[in-house]
Amino acid sequence: MRAFSLPAVAAGLLAGFVGFASSFTVVLAGFVAMGANPAQQASGLMAVSIAMGLAGVVLSLWRRLPISVAWSTPGGALLASTAMPAGGFAEAVGGFLLCGVLLVLAGLWRPLGRAVAAIPPALASALLAGVLLGLCLAPVRAVAELPAQGLLLVGVWVVVGRWKRLLAVPAAVLVAVVLVLATQPMPAGLGAALFPAPVLVVPAFGTAALLGIGVPLFLVTMAAQNIPGMAVLAAYGYRPAAGPLFSVTGLFSLLAAPFGGHAVNLAALTAALCAGPEAHPDPARRWPAAVVTGCVYVVFGLLAGGAVALVGVAPPVLVQAVAGLALLPAFGGALQAALAVPEEREPAVVCFLVTAAGLSLLGVSGAFWGLCAGWGLRALGRWRRN
Repeated sequence: MRAFSLPAVAAGLLAGFVGFASSFTVVLAGFVAMGANPAQQASGLMAVSIAMGLAGVVLSLWRRLPISVAWSTPGGALLASTAMPAGGFAEAVGGFLLCGVLLVLAGLWRPLGRAVAAIPPALASALLAGVLLGLCLAPVRAVAELPAQGLLLVGVWVVVGRWKRLLAVPAAVLVAVVLVLATQPMPAGLGAALFPAPVLVVPAFGTAALLGIGVPLFLVTMAAQNIPGMAVLAAYGYRPAAGPLFSVTGLFSLLAAPFGGHAVNLAALTAALCAGPEAHPDPARRWPAAVVTGCVYVVFGLLAGGAVALVGVAPPVLVQAVAGLALLPAFGGALQAALAVPEEREPAVVCFLVTAAGLSLLGVSGAFWGLCAGWGLRALGRWRRN
């Protein structure tokens, strides 16, 4: 316990609050789009919160490094922009399980990890930007449909962001909660609903859901979370072997999937909070910050029912607006990276447009076809040049 200094504990508490508050609406939007009922939504949010909390605690204690774990925010956005599979949430859970298996294999079997890392950065970024576009438009729709509430939400986000960018989205979440409490009738038994019961979902394995949910979920989780998470750790001087970290997060993803959780992975933003000098001047004493962050996630997961109850009575466009504000930095970065290389620009644009259009062919989602279209055009261009 002597290792838990005050700066480390403060950094861990801040990282846990920011990590949960800034993106839980994205995760819930994904569960709703996949056909989960309120009990399954609460169970899924609880499962993925506890999974990422325990994974972060285990990895940080095991490696004595500030290894933060988070849910797959881009994965939640992918689910929110994907049509519900024919088999409903059960087929989505089948896709979650496939994603978990692939994450474990990416850590254990090096060729798979290298294959994911070999995806052209422009196409990976274009895929992510296409996935995020729909939710990033939600703040604009909120201002159009609910002018007073939408402008207040966006205004608070802008003002707080000019002061401290890290707290802009949590501030918008608090404003949204106040607006919901002030304008919407609360359901009976809200206090009892704070603590959700785990709901076991028997998975169904449809080819369309496995290709349209499981594979894209794995790709965006690896390309947009795990690989950047390793880069953040390296930037602060920590260079753990990537394979065991990927496998552990995949294992916890597998444990969460039967209860509705989609995927957990290495964190990027909260990793910077826990691995930076704010956590402790001595790099060897920063790992307790990640342990505290994991404990905060577990506590929030046990209270996930309250979040689902509030989101359930809120105007959907207001919830989507909060999610969109949280994803704007990721969308901007992905779009910039997708268009950065002139030779890769046209395939990236095609990948982005096909993904954003939500094309569903043979029951498979647009994310899969967007990547196929971009990669095919890129291969054709290289063949013509050769």
